[in-house]
Amino acid sequence: MDRTNALGDFLRARRALVRPEDVGLPGGGLRRVPGLRREEVAMLAGISSDYYLRLEQGRDRNPSVQVLQAIAGVLRLDADATAHLVGLAQDRPSSGVRSGRRTQQVPASLLQLIDGWPRNPAYVQNRYTDCLAANALANALTPNYRPGVNLLRAVFLDPAERELRRDWGDLTEEGVAVLRSEAGADADDPRLRDLVGELSLRSERFRTLWARHEVRPRRGRMSHLTHPQVGDLDLQSTKLSVDGTDGLTLVVFHAEPGSRSAELLDILGSLAAPAGDRARPGSAQERIEGQ
Repeated sequence: MDRTNALGDFLRARRALVRPEDVGLPGGGLRRVPGLRREEVAMLAGISSDYYLRLEQGRDRNPSVQVLQAIAGVLRLDADATAHLVGLAQDRPSSGVRSGRRTQQVPASLLQLIDGWPRNPAYVQNRYTDCLAANALANALTPNYRPGVNLLRAVFLDPAERELRRDWGDLTEEGVAVLRSEAGADADDPRLRDLVGELSLRSERFRTLWARHEVRPRRGRMSHLTHPQVGDLDLQSTKLSVDGTDGLTLVVFHAEPGSRSAELLDILGSLAAPAGDRARPGSAQERIEGQ
């Protein structure tokens, strides 16, 4: 990660994704780089080429919102990417020296809540996709839903995750875009640098996706799974921010009532339940406390 010029990195990456014909310019001819030239972006945005060059080189880091919105229009950015661009141009404290940082401890009440959901897989993650807590049914979906596992690392590097997820391509694309959005201008975050550095070294797909600088907010999605015990599952996830924490997210899965996936999820819950009184040992809270 470039720790000093996140704005310029973003502009260069997104400029490379726009073809001249996408913005009404003639295509073809010899081009040293894919996408638009700097002077083309500047012309279409109504600013000087020199000023745009200074933005990409990091020599001017305080452009107006109006200028950024004009550039966003040229680069065909959606609302989320435009907000990300504006955020990159704003001064933010480094996470390493951020004062008053809120806790990443999962509230005990939340642990009790997800353990009381025998029919809904649920887990809690932080902004780096570290799993901090999970209930028994989530662990039955995949053993990577457990405290101590980085879920983005697992999705990219664990072959079992690729076999589990029929939508692995879409999931990896979304996961990188969400991580990029969560990172924002906070490129000095050592935890983020370590994660990006490791995945960049070990996964060609991650390197490719990270270089695209696409951003997406964290939101619910439909997950398409092929579970080794029960077969194909289609589960909707809902993602809820946890108030009073430093970016924790509660993820809850559910199947459409009366669907085949709902039936299979019940079967999976039965298979995961212990014999006897079917009490679920190793609750999320107990698993946290046992580490």
